[in-house]
Amino acid sequence: MQLSAARGQRAVEERVLSPFRRTLLALCIIAAPALGGVLPEDRADVMWHNYNGGDITVEGPAVLVQKKAGDSLSFSAGYYEDMISSASIDVKLSASPYHEVRKQENVGVEYLHGKTTYSMGYIHSKEPDYIANTTFYSISQDMFGDLTTVTIGYRRAWDQIFRDIKQPDGTIINDPTFHERADHRGYSLSISQILTRNLIADFNYELLTDQGYLANPYRKIRYLSPGQGEGFTLADQVYPNTRTSNAASVQLKEYLPWHASVAGSYRFFRDTWGVVAHTVEADYTYPWGHWTFDGMVRWYTQTHADFYSDLFPYANYQNFMARDRELATFTDWTFGAAASYQFHVPGAPWISKSTANARFDHLLIDYKDFRNALLASEYGAGNEPLYKLNANIFQIFVSIWF
Repeated sequence: MQLSAARGQRAVEERVLSPFRRTLLALCIIAAPALGGVLPEDRADVMWHNYNGGDITVEGPAVLVQKKAGDSLSFSAGYYEDMISSASIDVKLSASPYHEVRKQENVGVEYLHGKTTYSMGYIHSKEPDYIANTTFYSISQDMFGDLTTVTIGYRRAWDQIFRDIKQPDGTIINDPTFHERADHRGYSLSISQILTRNLIADFNYELLTDQGYLANPYRKIRYLSPGQGEGFTLADQVYPNTRTSNAASVQLKEYLPWHASVAGSYRFFRDTWGVVAHTVEADYTYPWGHWTFDGMVRWYTQTHADFYSDLFPYANYQNFMARDRELATFTDWTFGAAASYQFHVPGAPWISKSTANARFDHLLIDYKDFRNALLASEYGAGNEPLYKLNANIFQIFVSIWF
C-alpha cells in the first residue's frame, strides 16, 4: 500500500537524508503512478511510526485519504508528522540535544483520459528551522496493448533554511543573522513492462539538480590542532552551491504459482560531488488465508564525497570541506518483516475491505571513514573507533477501502 510499505522505506532512509530529501521520499509515496489506465482505489490509511537509533527518536502519526470523483478523477490528501528528539553523535559534538516537530501536508489530483493519466500535487513541510514547498507533475501512458506503461515526471521545490539558537533564558529562536534558500528540480522516467503472465519489469531513471545552500547549518568539520583541547578544532562546513544527481534502477517481480511473489531490484546512483552508491534489494510476499506476510533484505553502499574528510590536516585546507556522515563512505544492511490481516468491520457496509498492519525494520550502518570524535580524549584525534549505527523502525497502521 502507498502509505504503509513506502512510509517504512522512508523511515529507514531518514538515517542519511536532509529535510528536502525526506520530502522527496514522501513525494514518491503520494505521487506514485497508478497502475496503467486505473485510478487509485477509494481508501484511507492511518499510521503511527517510530524510528529509534543513534540516539535519535523520530515518531508520529500519518494519514492518507484517496477518493475518486466519477470515472476519471481522483483526489488525495495527506498529513504526516515527525516528533524528533536528537542527541546524535553530530549534535553532541557541536550543539545541544533538541526536540522539534516537523509537519507535512500534501494534496494531489489524478485525471484519467483514455489510456493516459495526468497527475499533479503540492507538498508543504515545516519544522522550526526548515520550510519546504514542492510541486509535482507526471503523465503516464499505456501502450502496446497495455503491456507497457511509460511515465514521465517533473517536480520543483523551494526551501528556506534557518538556524536555531538558544537565548539566555533558555528559549529557542531562529538566528536573525542566518537565512538561506535552496532550489531543487527533479526529472524522472519510468517504464513498466509485462514480460509474461507472471513477470513484470520496472525501469526508473531520475535526474535531480540542487542549487543554493546545501550544507547543514549545525554540523561542523574538524581539523587537527595539536596541543589544543582534544587535539582538534571545529569549524563551519563549506559546500558547493550546486549538485546534480543521477539514479537508475531496475526491478523484476515474479508472481509464483502458490499466489506468492518474489522481487529483486538494483539501483545505481552518482552525483557531481563524487558520491557513487549501489543498492540491491530482495522481497518476498506470501498470502495465507486472511494474512499476508512480507520479508525484505536490502544492501546499500556508497563512496564519500570528494570534499569529505573526518579530520582535515589544518584550517582552510581546501575550498570545500564537509564532515557530514551523509557524505561519508559507509555500507548498510536493512532487514524488514511485515504482516497484514484482512478483516470485516461489522455494521459498516460502506467499507468494502479493511486491513490491520504491522511492520518492523532493523538497520545496521558501518561507516568506513567517519569516526566517533566524542572519544578523541581517550584514543587521540584521528584514531577514534569508526562509528556504527543500529536502528529499529516500527509501524502500526490501519487501511480501509470504501
